Amino acid sequence: MVRGAQATQTAVADYTGAGEDDVVVTIPDGATGADIAEILADADVVATAGAFKNAYAANSNAANIQAGTYTLKTHMSAVNAVAMLLDPSSRSDHTLTIPEGATKAEVKERLMSVGGYTDAEVEAAFANTDAIGLPEAAGGDVEGWLAPSTYDIAEDATATDVVASMVSTTNTRLSNAGADEADYEDVLIKASIVEREVFHAEYYGQVARVIENRLADTDGETKGMLQMDSTVLYGLGRTGGIPSADEIADDSNAYNTYQHAGLTPTPIGSPSEAAIQAVVNPPAGDWLYFVTVNLETGETLFANTHDEQVANTEKLSAYCEDNPEVCSGASASPSATAATDGE
Repeated sequence: MVRGAQATQTAVADYTGAGEDDVVVTIPDGATGADIAEILADADVVATAGAFKNAYAANSNAANIQAGTYTLKTHMSAVNAVAMLLDPSSRSDHTLTIPEGATKAEVKERLMSVGGYTDAEVEAAFANTDAIGLPEAAGGDVEGWLAPSTYDIAEDATATDVVASMVSTTNTRLSNAGADEADYEDVLIKASIVEREVFHAEYYGQVARVIENRLADTDGETKGMLQMDSTVLYGLGRTGGIPSADEIADDSNAYNTYQHAGLTPTPIGSPSEAAIQAVVNPPAGDWLYFVTVNLETGETLFANTHDEQVANTEKLSAYCEDNPEVCSGASASPSATAATDGE
């Protein structure tokens, strides 16, 4: 009798069955089993946090529960709650993935198509610099600050909430990389160019060093000009191929680094964490040139001198002759990166 009474007093209350009404809950990154238990109890998914903790401990797969937004049921047994959190079909379709190098225009499209926000809502979020935490150094432009990552959009999240998370992630990555706060915008500009110029992260450091060397070479043969195809293309609203000779000669394009020395007015996309780290800590080297000699595999060659670059660029010219559709019919010239006959 006494033992039975004690068991009744210490038993953890739990619902039974598969539950009743749909309810959406969000499990944040880094949430522990105890954290999830409190979230579900507060949402009346489970009767008590203790019941969920017991069910979580009893399921060897429970540690595989991922952060995200889930559609569960109210009044579920704790065992069923654990099972639904482990079932991919329970996850909401509001998972937003921003790829590395994405422009703000591309991010807006994703916010509208995945998040369900209107054009006006996204534009308002981009413009609300205080609410999204955009640093003053950005000059009011979110380009480059919308961190590539996967975001789980909660049901009640506004476009401003999501954009603020992206900006916060960028700030964290810049800080973790060791960048000086005063240099954040310049780091993003450089990293965004690095991201676009080569296909593989193995080249990021060398491209970052080329950028530094060219910016410093104001009295040398490059005259402080980056001469990067990616920047010209961004100014033209494109992301692939090689700019034409006329496009390279057009100094009305503010992003044309064949015509304008120094950095571009803004980043040309949102760089990855790896690109940011490469810019903050580039390897030592005297490279002034590089050329991707195969636009499909991404093979890239680096050179210290113009003559070396000429030899390397001939390989791209040969590639373009064989693959005109990939190169947009352009031939290559020995500038910082491969471009058309413009130098």
